Amino acid sequence: MQTANKQIVHLDLDTFFVSVERLTNSKLIGRPVIIGGISDRGVVASCSYEARQYGVHSAMPMKMARNLCGNAVVIRGDMDRYSRYSHLVTDIIAERAPLYEKASIDEHYLDITGMDRFFGCLQWTKELRRTIIKETGLPISFGLSANKTVSKIATGEAKPNGELMVEVMDIPPFLGPLSIRKIPMIGPKTYQLLRSMGVLTIKTLREIPPNMVEKVLGKNGQELWKKANGIDPTPVKPYSEQKSMSAERTFEQDTIDMQMLNNTLAAMVEKLAFQLRKEQKLTSVVTIKIRYANFDTHTVQKKLGYTAFDHVLLKTAKELFAKLYDRRMLIRLVGVKFSGLVHGAQQLNLFEDTPEMVNLYLAMDNIRKLYGVKAVRKAAGFY
Repeated sequence: MQTANKQIVHLDLDTFFVSVERLTNSKLIGRPVIIGGISDRGVVASCSYEARQYGVHSAMPMKMARNLCGNAVVIRGDMDRYSRYSHLVTDIIAERAPLYEKASIDEHYLDITGMDRFFGCLQWTKELRRTIIKETGLPISFGLSANKTVSKIATGEAKPNGELMVEVMDIPPFLGPLSIRKIPMIGPKTYQLLRSMGVLTIKTLREIPPNMVEKVLGKNGQELWKKANGIDPTPVKPYSEQKSMSAERTFEQDTIDMQMLNNTLAAMVEKLAFQLRKEQKLTSVVTIKIRYANFDTHTVQKKLGYTAFDHVLLKTAKELFAKLYDRRMLIRLVGVKFSGLVHGAQQLNLFEDTPEMVNLYLAMDNIRKLYGVKAVRKAAGFY
């Protein structure tokens, strides 16, 4: 099964976007709340438990959500505000946890192995949760167990606003009766396939020979079978706000050609943003770098709401460039860096009222994946 000394915590902010909205508007407490693109053509980004009782869920078309829950309060949402609260929670965790990983805007994994010698892992995690609730006002749940998979499933069972520890010896009886839906890597298609085979619970799945699971589900079958058996050696990866991706260009001749500089900037932003979406990541910090002809180098950065959209990132990049380039000297090099990265590609279309924008990005990205990153580019990105 697992080595008994591993202690992994999964922390998840409950209905995060809704909870942040309720901090600033107490009238929303207890009411069905839906957040997302507010037009009928938008999609649901998040919803309260009260709205879920009507069948509303994330990624549902807003028109359908309104039909299901006509008395819901619909809010456009504010990614900048959600990002600030996400950073606040991360800062609290960073001050206390020996090793943590920010898995998304509202999820963290902590490896607190060995903490039981000093505090007791469960007590330590309870105190961390109380601190987060006290300092942010946000509800948060946690699962504590021997690995990421079991801890995440435990968090789901602890919600809303709860806590659950699953000891190593209790993992098989804990997982057994649960629906296979609870396993993180099982999507709708895999669920339907397994269900058609009569596999409804995790206990049933783990009793199937692993080679048979692989035969049915392909290369992910073995991994899925291990998770059903409570086996997950995936480590908690140290998180750092410095985790980044960047691009820069040194010109053959020092330049002051603003059109060429802007086009170069646009091309780099477009390339990096595509890389973000390809890796299913979002960025929250944009940095612009300028090196002048005399080799003086200057940078400026700005925090923004988590995103991977070109049009948002390019606007920020151009604003920063205009702010930084105030010496009117010849430029030798320009660079762009995205940092503060988290996983969360599903949040790309959360607040877009027009699905055309999302569909445009999807179409362009599909072409790039087939024919290369330069196969399709915006006019401003040519240089």
